[in-house]
Amino acid sequence: MNINFFKRTSTLLTLATVAIIGSTLPARAENTNSTSVNEASSVTNLTANQPEQVSETPGTALTSASALTTESTQPQARQTPSATQSEKVAQTFEPGRTTRSGSSYIGVGGNIGLTGDTRLGEGSFAVISKIGLTQNLSARPAALIGDNTVFLVPLTVDFPQENLEITQLNVAPYIGGGVAISTGRDSTVGALISGGVDVPLSPQITATGGVNVSFIDETDVGLLVGVGYNF
Repeated sequence: MNINFFKRTSTLLTLATVAIIGSTLPARAENTNSTSVNEASSVTNLTANQPEQVSETPGTALTSASALTTESTQPQARQTPSATQSEKVAQTFEPGRTTRSGSSYIGVGGNIGLTGDTRLGEGSFAVISKIGLTQNLSARPAALIGDNTVFLVPLTVDFPQENLEITQLNVAPYIGGGVAISTGRDSTVGALISGGVDVPLSPQITATGGVNVSFIDETDVGLLVGVGYNF
């Protein structure tokens, strides 16, 4: 009887031990899986937070790119003096340049004498020109060809072009003064007042008309009209 009791007791203890061990293993496996999941979540969070840390840390690629962007904008700010210098260059003396009234030109025309004894006060063939000097100034030498040729050398102030609604043409006034030289036996020089308008007809052609008043021997007045080729 004692032997049978001992066998039964041993069998029960063995079954109880197996049951306890079996219940312990799943718990350990579950703990191991939970630990792995937590570690994977930590790694994921670190990876997701890395761009923010990089963007906020000085010396990173993003910070360097910002510095490069700042440096690239500095040369643009330094271009302002260059623009000012180009405007100053536009005011420099440059014979033959375009003024604010239009292009320089050379052409032919006719003088209609109004009063006076010189060629300016008589009808004559004329060679005309406009030579731009600065943005606002130009020389307008002309020759009134005849028995006693008269040379007109005025320096004029050129005004910007204005559009006339009636004719749909751009008109650029000018006014100035200079000298009038009358040739012949009695070559004389007198003061000259000149004023008129330039009318650009095309990129190559400009029409012009003006009044010239000279003070040589007497007051001579002539109306000069012509057409010039732009250059």
